[in-house]
Amino acid sequence: MSHRHRVELVRRDGRSEIIRADGDESILEAAERAEVGLPFGCRIGACATCTGRLLDGRVEHARPPNALKPRFLDEGYVLLCIARARADCRIEVGVDVQTDLVTNPWK
Repeated sequence: MSHRHRVELVRRDGRSEIIRADGDESILEAAERAEVGLPFGCRIGACATCTGRLLDGRVEHARPPNALKPRFLDEGYVLLCIARARADCRIEVGVDVQTDLVTNPWK
């Protein structure tokens, strides 16, 4: 039997939702099961559309997160389509998080 973890999905506008994620499902799958909408694209960790940022807790990617550079992984970014909760978590979600990864040449 897999463990079920509490995952709080935090948005920058202050809203948050709490879902329960089984150890054998991705956070994206758990959100969909709970009818919580999150952005996604490929579902295999290649496009970064579903990027979130781990604030607390622990996740493990089911396969290498090819869409994230090592420095983004070091900064706590995760791909929700392949990330599985390994403890209770707080994760910042929404399109604003993925936008953080895009380099702005004017900054």
